Amino acid sequence: MKIGLSTSVIQRGHSGVGQYVLSLVHALRPAAAEHEFTLFVLENDLPLFDFAADTMRIKPVAERHRPPARNILWHQSVLPALVRRAGLDVLHIPSYRRMLWPRPCALVATIHDLAPFRLAGKYDWARMFYGRVVARRLAHRQDEIVAVSQLTARDVERFFHVAPSRVTTVPNGLDHERFKPGSPHLARTTLCAARGITAPFFLYVARLEHPAKNHGRLIAAFNAFKAATGSSWQLVLAGSDWHGSGVVHGLVDASPFKRDIHRLGFVPSPQLPDWYRAADVFVFPSLFEGFGLPPIEAMACGCPVLSSTRGALAETVGDATGRLEPDDVAQIQVQLTRAAANRGWREHLRAAGLARARDFNWQATAAATLDVYGRAIASRARASERNLAAQPAAAGLYRA
Repeated sequence: MKIGLSTSVIQRGHSGVGQYVLSLVHALRPAAAEHEFTLFVLENDLPLFDFAADTMRIKPVAERHRPPARNILWHQSVLPALVRRAGLDVLHIPSYRRMLWPRPCALVATIHDLAPFRLAGKYDWARMFYGRVVARRLAHRQDEIVAVSQLTARDVERFFHVAPSRVTTVPNGLDHERFKPGSPHLARTTLCAARGITAPFFLYVARLEHPAKNHGRLIAAFNAFKAATGSSWQLVLAGSDWHGSGVVHGLVDASPFKRDIHRLGFVPSPQLPDWYRAADVFVFPSLFEGFGLPPIEAMACGCPVLSSTRGALAETVGDATGRLEPDDVAQIQVQLTRAAANRGWREHLRAAGLARARDFNWQATAAATLDVYGRAIASRARASERNLAAQPAAAGLYRA
């Protein structure tokens, strides 16, 4: 197969979709011995794909096409011609925001979530309109759709009205060479002292996005936990600024325990496993997720996890976490207090998380995705045969 993958939605690797694309490309590299891969990569993102340059063809895309509106226009007007010129059999768009209307070859899209239908205020009105109206029409132009969870698959069928036969659930994977248990002491020595983190801490890895990632209620619960217990535990927030981040920063600055709340900003990928190892408890109070990678990454590193089960998180984390009710500040406070005070419970969550994390790996995700590519190509071929068969009949009717 000649396979193309558009990577321009990775947001410099600072988002969940970015990590999905980079991890999938890593896992697909062995398949390059049998298939040809072409990656379309924005110029400033090229270093992120150096690891693939020896096995895959990389086509640079000018930086002027990075802004969202220009990027959408590039996908609809320029990319189809590039695909035809390269003779690709299938093109994979790893986000519903860039799905193609033109059909230069078989088309596959990954849909991570349909948050515009699930979470009011997730985006501004223009992005909400695009997600609810435009993307729904584009979805019907795809030959196959990959959904990263069963919930997302059901949402694609429900909100986009795409036939279930064209939607395949392929869960995200996990790189067990990177995300694995290690020395908490070494991780803390390496990372924490320089940041002034000198006590046990809760870690939350998510971009600073308000209200979707629910930092506000977590900070309120942490404030209540500190006031009630006098505990030395701290809260560490790892993630780059996103929509509404000013609200999150304002809540931290207004906290009476501001000194015990640390903002790391974006954590480079090589450091992330050590932050999970250094943390005493990982918390994930998100209001909605189409999958939720950080909790299973933390589990794989041996960190006990407290998590919301909203959206697809219930199927991702299973029974391996302490449950958080994301709308209930008092309940989150109770769970923080229990986790901080009960070492035995933390050990139970650690063991349960390690077992759960073994269910996910990127090699399985890559293999299933390759199968979807093959089905998309076969579906396009059958459609072409039907069109050819219909042409003589139509011509005969016209002559009659």
